[in-house]
Formats: sequence, C-alpha cells, structure tokens
Amino acid sequence: MNKPNLVIFDCDGVLVDTEPLANQRLAAWLTEAGYPVSYADCRRQFVGRSLVSVQKEVEATGVSLGPDFVERWYRELPELFASGVQAIPHVETFVSAVQTAGIAYCVASSARVNKMHMTLGQTGLLPYFHDVLFSATMVERGKPFPDLFLHAAGTMGFAPADCIVIEDSVAGAQAGRAAGMRVFGYHRDPHSDCDGLKAAGAVLFDDMRKLAGLIPIA
Repeated sequence: MNKPNLVIFDCDGVLVDTEPLANQRLAAWLTEAGYPVSYADCRRQFVGRSLVSVQKEVEATGVSLGPDFVERWYRELPELFASGVQAIPHVETFVSAVQTAGIAYCVASSARVNKMHMTLGQTGLLPYFHDVLFSATMVERGKPFPDLFLHAAGTMGFAPADCIVIEDSVAGAQAGRAAGMRVFGYHRDPHSDCDGLKAAGAVLFDDMRKLAGLIPIA
C-alpha cells in the first residue's frame, strides 16, 4: 500500500466518542414522535448519516418530526454534551503522527461545523482540525453518497485515489468507497456493524494504535 497524500477522518465515533449519547437521545426522540426504534436499531439504521436524511426517511413512513426537528436537535446539543465529551482512545497519537509525517488531513462529517467545533473543542482536538472541517451541509447529498468526501479531497487538492478515509459507520464506509478512496473501519464500539463495514469494503481495525501499522505514514 502506498503512502496516502490525504487522510480524511470522520468525526463522531472516530475522533470523539459521541455516538452513545447522541443515539440514545435520537432513539428517544423518534420513539416519542411515533417511530419506535431501539438504541441498537438506531445505531444500525442511522449512524453516520445527516439528520436531514434521517428526518426524510422517518417522515416517508408518515411520522412527522416537525419542521424544527434539525434545529431543535442542534439547539439542545450543548445540554446533551454538558458533562463533557471524550476523545477516542489513542486517536490523538495517530493524528499527531500523521501531522509529523507531513501528510495532509481533514475531517468530513455528517454533522454541522459548529457541532464539530463544540465536540472537538471539548476533547482538545480542535487545534488539529480548526481550518479543515467539512460538513454534509456543504454538499447536495450526504453519506452514503460520495459527495462529501469528493468535496473534501477536491478542496484539499488531492485525487480520490490518493486519499484514505477513516470511518466507523457503514454509510461512511460506503461513501468513501463510492468516492474511490481506501477505507478503514474502526469498530471498537460494541454496537459497530462489523459485517456491514466489511461488506462496504473497509479494512477493519479496533484500536487506533494499530492504524499506523495498517497505513504507511512514515
């Protein structure tokens, strides 16, 4: 495997450990609205996707989430994460190694930029990524479509074949592969869909300390 020119990180579940809290809240909101879904099913069905696409899918069943669903979600995030957000174990070591190797890197997330500022800021990771944050709000179609990754690579000035994607969701892995990039699927979380990640073409790993051994960065 050749050394990549650009490493594209997903945010939630790859850099910051927000998926459990966020999906517990989402499952509760959807269930209260009349779309019963368990936490585990919510993780399997919606993780890695934009809230706009989640709302569209749910409302296609006849359940209304209200016109302010997305805005209400983002408005209440500070309260949800008030107790603090932790970085994914050992991810800062890998990010620092990528930086030291002189390899370009960025974040491409389904979340809004202001949410990334909040969660990355709470973990101390924001200084690494402050000027290289790409959101699904910047493109027409979010994950699992390739638009976001292609936008990030194009803006950073690299061809898709020279990029790698680090993801934890099936939708993100599908998007990376559809963009023509190599994808690595992080599955430390017990609710990770390992089979789905593998089927999407991701190389699986369960510890950020192992990633440097899978990707030539030196």
